[in-house]
Amino acid sequence: MERDALINQEKDQKSDYYQDVLAKRIRPKITVEALEMKEKKEAEGTRKVYAFAEVIEKSTEYFKGDSLAANVWANKYALKNSEGQLFELTPDDMHRRIAKELARIERKYPNPMSEDEIFELMRNFRYIVPQGSPMAGIGNDFQIGSLSNCFVIGNDGPSDSYGAIMKTDEEQVQLMKRRGGVGHDLSHIRPKHSEVKNSALTSTGIVPFMERYSNSTREVAQEGRRGALMLSISVVHPDAQHFIDAKLEAGKVTGANISVKITDDFMKAVVDDGEFVQHYPVDTDQPVIRKPIRARELWSKIVHNAWKSAEPGILFWDTIIRESIPDCYADLGFRTISTNPCGEIPLCTYDSCRLLAINLYNYVDKPFTADASFDSELFISHVHKAQRIMDDIIDLELEKVDRIIAKIDNDPENEEIKARERNMWFNIKKKAIQGRRTGFGITAEGDMLAALGTRYGSDEATDFSVEVHKILAIEAYLLST
Repeated sequence: MERDALINQEKDQKSDYYQDVLAKRIRPKITVEALEMKEKKEAEGTRKVYAFAEVIEKSTEYFKGDSLAANVWANKYALKNSEGQLFELTPDDMHRRIAKELARIERKYPNPMSEDEIFELMRNFRYIVPQGSPMAGIGNDFQIGSLSNCFVIGNDGPSDSYGAIMKTDEEQVQLMKRRGGVGHDLSHIRPKHSEVKNSALTSTGIVPFMERYSNSTREVAQEGRRGALMLSISVVHPDAQHFIDAKLEAGKVTGANISVKITDDFMKAVVDDGEFVQHYPVDTDQPVIRKPIRARELWSKIVHNAWKSAEPGILFWDTIIRESIPDCYADLGFRTISTNPCGEIPLCTYDSCRLLAINLYNYVDKPFTADASFDSELFISHVHKAQRIMDDIIDLELEKVDRIIAKIDNDPENEEIKARERNMWFNIKKKAIQGRRTGFGITAEGDMLAALGTRYGSDEATDFSVEVHKILAIEAYLLST
């Protein structure tokens, strides 16, 4: 017994000793603010500063006289600090900045592409065009922001409480201040006049919360522009009609795009001019609320409102889920719930995406001549390289997220205030690592078709476009495996 006690005492003493040694070895924590100031001084000390007028003049020449393009580029994408000093003269400088960072990541992997090779792919926006946040953020040490263009947020399980609704509101704002567009679905909120166990006695329904999220979007500035928001709702939800009408009144829900998730059963009822039963909760066989409607009347309302106010959009949700590769992993947390603000990327909770486009026009040889043809060999080669670049951007995004988390850790607020934002970014980082989502799109499809001598919308043009998109999808998937 005495021997055991001595051994335990010795262990405790050693533990205390090593803790003391470790404590002495730990370097003092450098605050994010101090690190930012150091990086800023180093960066500004080695970079040439350009006058705004000079940037507009040279970038207008770059864009062949298009002053609007020059102003958009200078104001949104040229590298600048918080004082408005510009460090890039034309998009060539931006593309060189991006290529340098991508080449740094490439060197971590076999057969890396060189900086010059990447630069030539992007130069003059000729072949590969990073979109928005990657253009502004890659190689940008003056801002702590994300490279993701878009995010989808939400909660697992029932989430119609004020706590869940306010959590989404806060997360939306936190993402928008980092330059991200946000989408989330409102189908979890109980319909108007539903019973609630608080002083209100009944629910206010969907529309007031649409206004809340819209107003939050308008409050967040992103270099002179507001945030971008997509709100969606299932056509199954009993408040879908109110959602559809919400933007008819001038000045209402002006900070959001809205879209209705359409089901196959609803469209069949529209075709048959039959009854459709809305219910809540929307994803259950045992709903608390049931509301029979005439499907064609609701469809007519959607069409009329879209004609009158350009919204709502529609999402053929059953089709989206059937064609969604990530939903093969729904049981692992990749169940698609909404889309980004522009509607082209359905995402799961806390998923995010970086966007890149490939310029189809520049794969046409001898454009606008009888001998015009599409260079599929060069196109396939560049699809492979673009997909690789997309994967590199994920690595860069993970670095950015780590920097955001470090910023949160060093903020002076107490832990209770910081916890929700930190947890959100940890969830986003986890999804980015697990899913490594890439958003690979196209641009200049109409120009490509015109250059080939086909009319946009004709059967010939549509058939050809389908083949181009097949090549892109198959080759991108092959490269990503």
